Amino acid sequence: MKISKAWFGFLGLALALSLPMTPAHAQATRTWVSGVGDDANPCSRTAPCKTFAGAISKTAAQGEINVLDPGGFGAVTITKSITISAIGVEGGVLVSGTPGITVSAGPADVVVLEGLDIEGLGTGTNGVNVTGTTGAVYVKNCKIHHFTQNGINMASTTSGATLIVTSSHIFQNGTLNSAPLTGGVNINGTNNGANLLDTVVDNNQNFAAQVTSGNVLTLTRTTLFAGTGVSLSSLGTSICFSPSNSISGGTTCTSTNALK
Repeated sequence: MKISKAWFGFLGLALALSLPMTPAHAQATRTWVSGVGDDANPCSRTAPCKTFAGAISKTAAQGEINVLDPGGFGAVTITKSITISAIGVEGGVLVSGTPGITVSAGPADVVVLEGLDIEGLGTGTNGVNVTGTTGAVYVKNCKIHHFTQNGINMASTTSGATLIVTSSHIFQNGTLNSAPLTGGVNINGTNNGANLLDTVVDNNQNFAAQVTSGNVLTLTRTTLFAGTGVSLSSLGTSICFSPSNSISGGTTCTSTNALK
């Protein structure tokens, strides 16, 4: 019995339409950037992107952008849960006149920045600027330097938002006698908690850390060196776990607990 070619064609089309299809715009849970990448790429391991801004639109929420090899990957604005990680390679963010990394996410979002060298060239504004209703930001093993405003500006409007800084170096930020005062780490959101652990904040203008009303800064094994080590503006609170911290100049801690 002969079966027409048309019938086979119809059968093939029916089978094709029944198969699950992956949209061309699907985001990956892990993407890659490279100093020799291209933002036209899909940001895969074998075809990496060039910048963090190029990769973030191709990375799913709660996903991760990994630095494949040394490079400068530019400023980026983060609006979702994500990790940007450079382990064992130079993950540079070099900016002029703008923030280095802006985090403007939701109250349930968690952002992790790891192993980055964030450089403001003496004209960048804030190194890491946390705005909006961002829930939590982790800064791990990062260098943040040469910004005219703050190395880190924590200004989330979500009550109970958290900033955790570990094993990082924040230096040479701020503008002397600026209004408002600027410097190393500025905690000026709404009832935010900031924790600095194994971190050095030194040679920043005006203050190493500033805490405004309703916000709490906790220090453990941390060095704060500036004209004012901890500036408590409008009844901000700083809690120190001693004898592990080194703080110079001005106000230090509103309370001190023994490090167990």
